[in-house]
Amino acid sequence: MRHFLSCADLTREAALATFSTSAALKQGLKSGARDAPLAGRTLALIFEKPSLRTRVTFEVGVIQLGGRGVYLAGSEIGLGTRESVPDVARNLSRWVDGIVARVFSHATIEALAHHATVPVINALSDFEHPCQAVADFFTLWERGVDLARMRFAWIGDGNNVCHSLLFLGGLFGSSIIVACPPGYEPSADVVADVRRLGGDVTLTVDAREAAEGADVLYTDVWTSMGQEAERETRREAFARYQISETLMGFAKPSALVMHCLPAHRGEEITEGVLDGPHSVVLDQAENRLHAQKALILGLLGGSLDDV
Repeated sequence: MRHFLSCADLTREAALATFSTSAALKQGLKSGARDAPLAGRTLALIFEKPSLRTRVTFEVGVIQLGGRGVYLAGSEIGLGTRESVPDVARNLSRWVDGIVARVFSHATIEALAHHATVPVINALSDFEHPCQAVADFFTLWERGVDLARMRFAWIGDGNNVCHSLLFLGGLFGSSIIVACPPGYEPSADVVADVRRLGGDVTLTVDAREAAEGADVLYTDVWTSMGQEAERETRREAFARYQISETLMGFAKPSALVMHCLPAHRGEEITEGVLDGPHSVVLDQAENRLHAQKALILGLLGGSLDDV
């Protein structure tokens, strides 16, 4: 890959290779390895949206690989206002080895990639959150979940995270059931693309139907950044889509619970489930670090042999 903008950019083989590299990097870090395959390399980190997990894992990740990250707040560079997106991409390409961008509009990411001569990584847009999905599927893979036979239930808003997970599920042949209220479904184009890839996607308005026999239950906040004006409308629409102890009772006894965080405890998920024995949310958060390091290495040409 030249860039990583979408999980649709991956092949099954590339995804599996990324998981293997993520596992090796994770093991190396825990064993004390501190080699620097990206010594002297620099990433620009553009953040139009605030972040905890994404910013820390990218900054720490590139440092652990021997490089440096330069943080650029959206208000500082004014993408598309103070300076055009193409001009930002062309200038940064003269100074840095790669660009990581967390933006509002997916069109911004696409424009950065189109005009940059260095790799661009989508750290979140309104259409996808591919780094999150790669870390999530890596989390399941390292736990020995059979991705090809997995029944994966998404409960809630058919948002950017849902889109990325659908693409990865399609790659691996997972059975993905999306339960959401009418009007909040994932993009029809994404669903159609995933089905063309051979993915098994079912849409329903019934959270219980989605949870029935599920290996994984996944949810996200009902109101994302930029949707604050819709908060009360969304709380009413999603009231029957909470992952609770009751809903967990319809899943397999071994089912795992996932959430990309931050969580609104008591809304999309109960505190007992979020902190309970089925939850792998902190594993997901940790694995953002390792999966993103693997993606950076792959795009910047670093060698795992040097780690």
